[in-house]
Amino acid sequence: MAIQALILDQHAEHYRRRLSQRFPAVSFHAVTAPEDAKDVIGDVEIIVALAHRVSRETIAAAKSLKWIQALTTGTDSLTPILPSRILLTSTRGIHGPQMSELAFLNMIALGRNLPKMLENQAKATWGRWNQPILEDKTIVIVGVGILAEHLAERCKLFGMIVVGVSSGRREAPHFDEVHSRSDLVTVTARADFLVLMLPYSKDTHHIINAEVLAAMKPTAFLINIARGGVVDEAALIRHLEAGKIAGAGIDVFSTHPLPPESPFWRLPNVIITPNVGGHSDKFVEQTLAVVEPNIQAYIEGRLKDLKNLVAH
Repeated sequence: MAIQALILDQHAEHYRRRLSQRFPAVSFHAVTAPEDAKDVIGDVEIIVALAHRVSRETIAAAKSLKWIQALTTGTDSLTPILPSRILLTSTRGIHGPQMSELAFLNMIALGRNLPKMLENQAKATWGRWNQPILEDKTIVIVGVGILAEHLAERCKLFGMIVVGVSSGRREAPHFDEVHSRSDLVTVTARADFLVLMLPYSKDTHHIINAEVLAAMKPTAFLINIARGGVVDEAALIRHLEAGKIAGAGIDVFSTHPLPPESPFWRLPNVIITPNVGGHSDKFVEQTLAVVEPNIQAYIEGRLKDLKNLVAH
């Protein structure tokens, strides 16, 4: 009997066509919503999906489940609810281009006050001011993983000073310095841009708190492309409203979608993006670079060769 695999994604049919051609020994079922899988879920060995789309109920219904291939870097929504017998792999590392470009979008737009330019354009107002450049600016990246290395490499091309803050590493490619998390407040005081790229956990919950925000220069910007929970949002709003920091670019929040009543919407020194950091027009191809070799390894029983195996 063929191995049964469920693809749960908005692009499920695209994945199914590609994977069915490559792996005829696997029967792929493509659905865009969990309820559409009710007729096959009991037999599937493999689920391919964004981590947050796989619920406790789906896992319980998948009686034959042996492996989940998450289409995300983060798997923190899955690890607490997944039985240890079920393998879990991520697509860690594929999002470097889009995450780096979002960081640059925010650094340049915030630094040059693009929102004010767009406001002036709407009013047909010709307003000019000094235009800061990234060269010689200090970027402090909190979280020194593969994605941070990708961003750091590109920052060096812009002539930036790149400083990292890590829980374990003390050096990394393209970083001028890497410091311990215990030095976060001290290092933050040097930042022109404080960019968050660390995973969310109980250890990183509100790691960017009032003390860290108070250490930022009034000309500095915070950019969060990590997880909403790593920032004390109430403290950040207070600092933004008081002008104690220059502004923020925020892609992730504690609540998604961001509620209409959130003060963030009304702050003129904030750029909000709707959790698009990991997205790209090449996303399916990017994920397949991990998914395809992992399915090949699974079929051949080479479980030790699965890429991005997550401990849980």
